[in-house]
Amino acid sequence: MEIILVLLVALLAGFEGILDAFEFHQPIVACTLIGVVTGHPAEGIALGGSLQLVALGWMNIGPAVAPDAALCSVASAILVCMKGVDMGVGISAAMALAVAGLGLTIIVRTITVGLIHAADSAADKGSIRGVEAAHLTALLLQGLRVVIPAALIIAVPVDVVQGALDAIPSWVTTGLSTAGGFIVAVGYAMVINMMATPKLWPFFFLGFAFAALSQLNLIVLGIIGLCIAFIYIQLAPEFNQQSVQATGAAGDDLDAIINDYE
Repeated sequence: MEIILVLLVALLAGFEGILDAFEFHQPIVACTLIGVVTGHPAEGIALGGSLQLVALGWMNIGPAVAPDAALCSVASAILVCMKGVDMGVGISAAMALAVAGLGLTIIVRTITVGLIHAADSAADKGSIRGVEAAHLTALLLQGLRVVIPAALIIAVPVDVVQGALDAIPSWVTTGLSTAGGFIVAVGYAMVINMMATPKLWPFFFLGFAFAALSQLNLIVLGIIGLCIAFIYIQLAPEFNQQSVQATGAAGDDLDAIINDYE
């Protein structure tokens, strides 16, 4: 039953890598779910939190495809929560798995091109079921690209995995752990660079000030951040005005077409 639940999480993570509806592919979610179903929630949350800092800066920009957060999250969680691998080694392995997942993602998306043509042909024939079948097949392939590697990792005996990890020289594992720390910093820096606007910097430093208070836990900090965000939106008229203008500008062309049609 445990293996079935883990594979189900892997399938959902593969789906969400494309859908982005419930964020099952995010490390903090995928690793936590696998930790829960395997009876190691603390390890899953700790691993997911560490990997989430790395994945914060991962995003698809134009034709550039980001490393696969879904595969690295699921695979590393299986290693740590099911195989008993050390947390640092699991995080280091996640980096290699993310690159491997990137290759699998490219392969699946290349296959999906053929499915798009199949959907176009079905649409020309007026077959709604054919279009739906093409879309569901493409989505299933995205799920299988995570499920199949996850099943292979689960099938490998624990002693084989541990023996392979023990055979790695200490200088390699130390270097990977150090590199993993650098990658976390780089991912966080990419996020900071995207939000680098003078109006948001005060909130950034305010977060560090709140974090220095030992009496405040993460839940309290999250509530404070949410309240500040709501207050900022309500008290910033120029923000609201810009949103209205942007919405109106985006709808001008469509409104003109509708008016001409009417």
